[in-house]
Amino acid sequence: MSIKDRNRSSGNVDPGSTRGLAFCAGMLVGSLLGSATAAWSVREGLLMAAVVILAVIVYLVLKRHEISDERLAAERRNLTTAVNNIPQGLVLYDASAHIIICNQPYVEMFGLSPEVARPGCSMQRLIAHRRETGSFDGDVDEFCDAIIRNVKLGKGTRQLTEAPGGRAIEIVNKPLKEGGWVATIEDITERTRADEKIAHMAHYDALTDLPNRMLFRERLEQALKAIRPGEQLAVMYIDIDEFKGVNDALGHQVGDELLKAIARRLRSCLADTDVAARLGGDEFAVIQTAICSHTETMQLLAAIYHAIRDPIDCSGHLITTDASIGIALAPGDGLDIDQLLRNADLALYGAKSDGRRTYRFFESGMDARAKARRSLELELRQAIADGGFELHYQPLLHLEAGGVSCCEALLRWRHPERGTISPADFIPVAEDTGLINDLGRWVLDTACCEAVNWPEHVHIAVNVSPIQFKSETLALHVAAALAASGLSPSRLELEITEAVLIRDDEAALDVLHQLRALGVRIALDDFGTGYSSLSYLQRFPFDKIKIDRTFIKDLAGTGASSTIVQAVVNIAAASDMTTTAEGVETEQQRSMLRVLGCTEMQGYLFSRPIPAVEIRKLLSSHRERAASVA
Repeated sequence: MSIKDRNRSSGNVDPGSTRGLAFCAGMLVGSLLGSATAAWSVREGLLMAAVVILAVIVYLVLKRHEISDERLAAERRNLTTAVNNIPQGLVLYDASAHIIICNQPYVEMFGLSPEVARPGCSMQRLIAHRRETGSFDGDVDEFCDAIIRNVKLGKGTRQLTEAPGGRAIEIVNKPLKEGGWVATIEDITERTRADEKIAHMAHYDALTDLPNRMLFRERLEQALKAIRPGEQLAVMYIDIDEFKGVNDALGHQVGDELLKAIARRLRSCLADTDVAARLGGDEFAVIQTAICSHTETMQLLAAIYHAIRDPIDCSGHLITTDASIGIALAPGDGLDIDQLLRNADLALYGAKSDGRRTYRFFESGMDARAKARRSLELELRQAIADGGFELHYQPLLHLEAGGVSCCEALLRWRHPERGTISPADFIPVAEDTGLINDLGRWVLDTACCEAVNWPEHVHIAVNVSPIQFKSETLALHVAAALAASGLSPSRLELEITEAVLIRDDEAALDVLHQLRALGVRIALDDFGTGYSSLSYLQRFPFDKIKIDRTFIKDLAGTGASSTIVQAVVNIAAASDMTTTAEGVETEQQRSMLRVLGCTEMQGYLFSRPIPAVEIRKLLSSHRERAASVA
């Protein structure tokens, strides 16, 4: 066998041997050249040339093999380095299921011994070693046979397993055309956690961690399919009353804390099979399952109301809130998910229409009422745009002097088709939709422009809605109306009810002080119908108290009305406040009020609310009468 053949068969050439052969070839050439001093024959010259060429060829061949072996060794080192530095584990098997390559990440991933996981090791021995070290708990032969069988069929496999420490591992086996296969092993723990987080975010509310609208529908669909004969399912739509006022007055951070607290309290009211969700904003929903009697739903309603109404401390603000709740029952109110949700929404709409802070079960007539209310809302928007409103004014008579001391501005809507629409019908719609802010500004501007033409001693009273009062810009709007009209601030009286104060009295008192700083007068309307009237009188010095008509109606009776009115008059006098009796309709009531020391009276006995033209005539006639008496 020639040197070249031996080198090819062995695949390796000793560098020392290569250098020795080259040296020998060089010595041979030098020797032959030394004999050139003799006269050479042509034959000897040709032989000499052949020997030199052969020596050069041998040298070049040996040198090429030396370079190739060095390059091959370098490439092997580079390959090993690359394979051991990829983040995934990698095992290359030959056609007989023995390891050709097994990288370091694979060994470390499963905590294996490098002495086992190395070239030549069979797959069965490798997996058995994983079983010994605790990273595999299945049947070794069954596992290996399944993979080898799929590889022979040209099918790849993908499986998830668990490594020590609870790490999630994905193993992919891919067959090779030349036989054997490559297995890649990846730690997908973080990716799995990220996927789970994304899935959670897609189905749960980020603020409260309650199911969101999408998951709520899925749970409801499952619950509807699971209803058993004789059972019911309740869907409750819950709307937190006046939540926007909390956000406006105290900021979104406090509002978010309130929503999270309500979510926690809702969870505490439910059974394990029930579901609470946040649909968005201040809207929540509840699914009550496996209901066997109406009593169970009423008990849950009571628990929810108790949880929501209990004062909540949010960043030092003690907030008392309430809710409107609409309930639809399956199967009675529908088994179709969209129909059931629509009926629950209609029931919620009914609860809001009835004054909020209450609940309503779905009834068949609610759909027609909702459509009518929606139609009224659209017409209300159009009337605001078209200027379809007017103000009437009801005078307040000074009981001692006998003259008109103030006029209350009252909003009227004359519909072109329906005629006069009562404020009791359209004001709640305006408040629910936020249109009350536009209406309130118009009333304030119009009333001030009208009153500036009245006698200077006559005040103008304007009602302020609780929704309007929550606006941070109320004081600015009042100042703008006064400036535009030229009306003296002392002639403007703003009437508020306890509803303005009851939700967050600290923020309300701050606005009241802003208004007082403008120089306007503040009257507390419907005094005695709320829960905390006396405490409010202590905390803010109102200019006037308006005694509710319910006390005036029975003033001449045998009840305690006269005693209550007397107590109110005494309280007001002690704090330098005036008093106005509402709803005075008889001379007897007027006489008794004068005796009790009430300052003013307002009611049909003297005058109904009348248009601006008529109030001017009335004020003019009273002025002339007063002048003639003088």
